[in-house]
Amino acid sequence: MKNIRITVEYDGTSFAGWQRQSERIVTVQGVIEAALGTILQEKISLAAAGRTDKGVHAKAQTANFFTDSSMDPFRIVHSLNSLLPNTIRVSDPVEASPLFHSRHSAKERQYRYFLMEEPSAIYGRYAGCSFGPTDIEMMQQIASSLVGTHDFSAFSKEDRDNPCRVCTITASEWYRDDRHMVYQISANRFLRSMVRYLVDAMISAGKGTLSLEEFTRMLETGVSMSSLKPALPEGLFLWKVTY
Repeated sequence: MKNIRITVEYDGTSFAGWQRQSERIVTVQGVIEAALGTILQEKISLAAAGRTDKGVHAKAQTANFFTDSSMDPFRIVHSLNSLLPNTIRVSDPVEASPLFHSRHSAKERQYRYFLMEEPSAIYGRYAGCSFGPTDIEMMQQIASSLVGTHDFSAFSKEDRDNPCRVCTITASEWYRDDRHMVYQISANRFLRSMVRYLVDAMISAGKGTLSLEEFTRMLETGVSMSSLKPALPEGLFLWKVTY
């Protein structure tokens, strides 16, 4: 039995997230597993580095699966891309160690959030919107405060499968890139919708409706403000996974 590692790029707009659900709900994992099943004539179960939410994209999601097939990994990926919709592309097939697991073996994940100040009919598919100007210096001040180990209970959805709320942030910064403001964050792990909650809080701070003191209080107490909600999913990308 071989353990095949792949890199997956996808436009998450039309998918109900990464994780397989019922047959009637279209997810990235479900579509890839179905295509692999057709190619390999066996039931395939994909493991992934991160479970992205509905509408969230990935530039480089890492996944792996076990197969009894003797088919060359590059031929598998070539056949796979011929069956997948053009919103999913698979690349970089590698036969990995039997002990490799896309989620458990990962050391660090990086997400990027692309933000525009005004809605765009063209670029809005891949960017969130602040609906008005924001103070990027204030947003950067909050972003910098996140580096280190913290409990992110106030900035995530409940997850029964993942009760630990502590994450270690290794990088957190805002920068301007052409028409976008970009938030880049790297950590050993992320909680459900964590990046989107953080972005919403920082947008509020950048618009003057949330103070640094209020943000710090949420981070320290784990109690969220009722007005906090996840930022739009369109702007979020799983950018890189490090092993």
